[in-house]
Amino acid sequence: MNSMPPIADLDLRRASLCQLLHWLAVGRVQPQALADAYQHAIERLNPELNAYVDQRSGLLQEQAHMADRRRRDGVIGRLDGIPLALKDNFDMAGWPTRVGLPGREKPVQDDAHVVARLRASGAVLVGKTNMDEGALGAATDNPHFGATHNPHRHGYSAGGSSGGAAAAVAAGLAVAAVGSDSLGSIRIPASYCGVYALKPTHGEISARGLVPAARRLDAVGLLARSVDDLTVLLQVLAGYDADDARSRRRRVAFALPDWEPGNLRAGLLPDLAAVGVQPEVIEVFEAAMAKLPHALGDRRTVDFADWNFSRTRRAGLLLMEAEMLGTFATDLANTERPVSARFRDMLGYAAGKSAADYAVADRVLDAATLKMRRLFAQVDVLVLPTTPQGAFPLDGPVPDSQADLTSFASLAGCPAVSLPMGSLPNGMPVGLQLVGARGSDLRLLELAAVCAATLDAEPTYPVIA
Repeated sequence: MNSMPPIADLDLRRASLCQLLHWLAVGRVQPQALADAYQHAIERLNPELNAYVDQRSGLLQEQAHMADRRRRDGVIGRLDGIPLALKDNFDMAGWPTRVGLPGREKPVQDDAHVVARLRASGAVLVGKTNMDEGALGAATDNPHFGATHNPHRHGYSAGGSSGGAAAAVAAGLAVAAVGSDSLGSIRIPASYCGVYALKPTHGEISARGLVPAARRLDAVGLLARSVDDLTVLLQVLAGYDADDARSRRRRVAFALPDWEPGNLRAGLLPDLAAVGVQPEVIEVFEAAMAKLPHALGDRRTVDFADWNFSRTRRAGLLLMEAEMLGTFATDLANTERPVSARFRDMLGYAAGKSAADYAVADRVLDAATLKMRRLFAQVDVLVLPTTPQGAFPLDGPVPDSQADLTSFASLAGCPAVSLPMGSLPNGMPVGLQLVGARGSDLRLLELAAVCAATLDAEPTYPVIA
């Protein structure tokens, strides 16, 4: 074992979480050396990417030293020594929770539920990642902390609002990351950056300590470089939390991962162009479908004529904006370090709406639940692109439709997985989305693993290294 050659830093940074756990277990690499590889890469690459907005090498090294000591003592956790990134809307004791806003520099006292779970598992928390202002956006072009660049092409969006987390994972600046997803904030950047993402069933992972965007939509989301990594993270983080009003005590039990791919009923939309998917994305999607005849089994066209993707996404956005009026009231009143005019205008739109308008938007969630029940009585999984487009230039217009295809799973409380399905003509990655009924998280991950193996959809390595 000791005679084997050392593993190069770049190979460590490209390895999956599961591969690194194996190397740590057999002694091929030590937590301190792993932390050093990531720290050196962050110091070299983050000034260009701007994935992290708060990263402290001393604390990283201290955590790695403790992980080394635990391994020497033979008492280790499930993720012991694994460097993970955290979106800057989760509380982490001793760090400020900026939520992409100015004026939030005071350290918080308590860990979010997921942070406490990660610490208990022995994970090494690398730092806080960049995000859209107030989590209200999908470009991670933050007016206060700067834009996060897509690791595959500088000057292009990494998506959002968990863009910093996705860029960190794609560029090898974290093994995996924890972010949030209210209308697609995990899956959109995963699609643009060419990595894997899971938005679990709503309430499956406690959101206590997550600054809310819209509590009826907010979900803790996971980003990684392989499907198996998502499964490990879900197993570590899932579970009932009595202090989170929306935490699930297995009201919808996890369905066992026992689908037979050949007998799967896969639902497909009848006309992707009609819902705004760009031609080049449709071409990649159809090529992926052609490679998955067995994995997706019995394909059926599903009726979404009664579902307006753009209008329902807008209803979800109104719910977010309305709740943020309360969440960010102090920030809106801060004249010394003001929020941006864009952020103020978006919340001002909600302020101009009536209680009746909010109630109408809220009923969209009930409609989504009923739509979900009818849909998954006919099929086992809904298969569609993650985003209608690929990553776009940061200096160009921001597409309004980014969350059109991701919002349904959020509004219905369903689990959804995004995995790389190929590259667009300009070389940028784009994702395939699998949506299942509530509780089918493990089944979706199993199917995603089958699809990834068939598509050979390992993350495409960025030019930046």
